[in-house]
Amino acid sequence: MTYNPDLKKPEVRHREKQKNPDRPMGKKPDWIRVKAPVSKEYHATRNIVKQLHLTTVCEEAGCPNIGECWQKSHATFMIMGEVCTRACSFCNVATGRPDALNPMEPTKVAVAVQKMGLKHVVITSVDRDDLDDGGAEHFVKTISEIRRLCDGTTIEILTPDFKGKKGAVDVVAKARPDVFNHNLETVPGLYPTIRPGARYFTSLRLLERVKDVDPTIFTKSGIMVGLGETREQVGQVMDDLRAADVDFLTIGQYLQPTPKHAAVEAFITPEEFSVYEKMARAKGFLMVAATPLTRSSYHAGEDFEKLRLARLKKLGLENDAVDAGRVLNGDVQADESHAPVSAAE
Repeated sequence: MTYNPDLKKPEVRHREKQKNPDRPMGKKPDWIRVKAPVSKEYHATRNIVKQLHLTTVCEEAGCPNIGECWQKSHATFMIMGEVCTRACSFCNVATGRPDALNPMEPTKVAVAVQKMGLKHVVITSVDRDDLDDGGAEHFVKTISEIRRLCDGTTIEILTPDFKGKKGAVDVVAKARPDVFNHNLETVPGLYPTIRPGARYFTSLRLLERVKDVDPTIFTKSGIMVGLGETREQVGQVMDDLRAADVDFLTIGQYLQPTPKHAAVEAFITPEEFSVYEKMARAKGFLMVAATPLTRSSYHAGEDFEKLRLARLKKLGLENDAVDAGRVLNGDVQADESHAPVSAAE
């Protein structure tokens, strides 16, 4: 939710992009058109977010799935403000100098989760390169408050790269979110124009480090397609993510927020997305979501349950409630290269 009315003005929201030439946005194909949100459930979710003065990536990033998700009382909360310190050419979030962190925000997010009755919640953030830890401790406080007020709610986080700041990833991973997501966003060859403030291998190392800290945490990453990448390049990203032991891959169509943002080079057909899904599954991901409307947190709750079941099936524990519980609770390491754990171990 944008609370600074000036940020609704493109020349303020995306000041750094105003020098860009207008890029034709083109007509969207039928398979990615969605209905405008009108349901009473949508407005109920919106009211909770507004009353608590919280920010959601659903609104800030202009997600096409907001009507469907908010109707189901699902929202992805964006912490640490509504202004990002970076200016990625694909992103609709405002760029500028952020305000100081709100110390009450973690509690407010937890209250919203409680009021909405969420069984699974996704927490993301803007980049906060201005902070010594990149905002890592604020993620930890938010996780802690949700656990305090919402016992049983599973927590998925979608973090920035913390600018590679020493110890930041470890701090967040030790808080043991159920899913640790960090998006690569695109293929490495497009980073200079699409994600200039980030480094591809820094992001890969972050995902790898999460598993080093706690192998039981599910890791997840996502990319957009339609930016000019080739199928071979996407395949290489898949291989890199599997080498980092990432469990879950999401692939969705890039949609251009304004004429000043990066142009859509191609609208990828549902059939092509199906090919990408088959490629990813063949490479060993536990879970793959690849459709034109796929976004990082789209159907996150349902996908989390599928993800847990996929791990148990891979370990041969889907019919063993005792050992399955030990793995999912992190009491034993989910070593997918060995036989199922023994109760005597």
